[in-house]
Amino acid sequence: MASSPTAEAEYAAFLEKVKRTVYVDNLSPLVTEAVLTTALEQFGNVKNVDFIPNDLIPENIPSCALVEMESAEQARNVVSTLTEFPFMISGMPRPVTAWPARPEMFDDRPAKPGRKNVIQWLEPGHKDFEAAKKMKELVQKHAAEDAFMHRVLLAEEEKLSERQAEVLKNSYKKFDMIDSVIDDGTASHLARYYKAKLPNE
Repeated sequence: MASSPTAEAEYAAFLEKVKRTVYVDNLSPLVTEAVLTTALEQFGNVKNVDFIPNDLIPENIPSCALVEMESAEQARNVVSTLTEFPFMISGMPRPVTAWPARPEMFDDRPAKPGRKNVIQWLEPGHKDFEAAKKMKELVQKHAAEDAFMHRVLLAEEEKLSERQAEVLKNSYKKFDMIDSVIDDGTASHLARYYKAKLPNE
């Protein structure tokens, strides 16, 4: 089956997009598009972020994403850096990983020119029916385990996020108090009383 020049050009453009795209995995469920974009913009311009939902669990929590950079070189830099160094996003205790994207990862990928897919429904008497049935049961088991682990990890990360917010709040109060005693002269008064020197004096 011959393919049209338009279809070939469309697929070629899609392959160029794949080269510019990075598959980022092991993301915290708390990571948003804005957070991920900000984290990866140190490598270049982020053109698009597409979270890949896990359809096997009820929460449908994204834990991976396709991130399109402005160029293939930027995408390679992301993969190279995240492979060599642990990369934390939003202070979460979960180092993310990255790989070059592959065409089959895209839901909107165009049909490959000249390729024809054949879909077949397996009936109980089919030679591959039992194997397909066992595969389905295994997928359901893994989905249940995956859902449980996602709930546990999300609960742990929410607790950590709350602790980090509390530490940040307390640190802000401490530095605000220091600024206040310097601005109202209390620090200078105490320094004179104890015959001490302030750093800026």
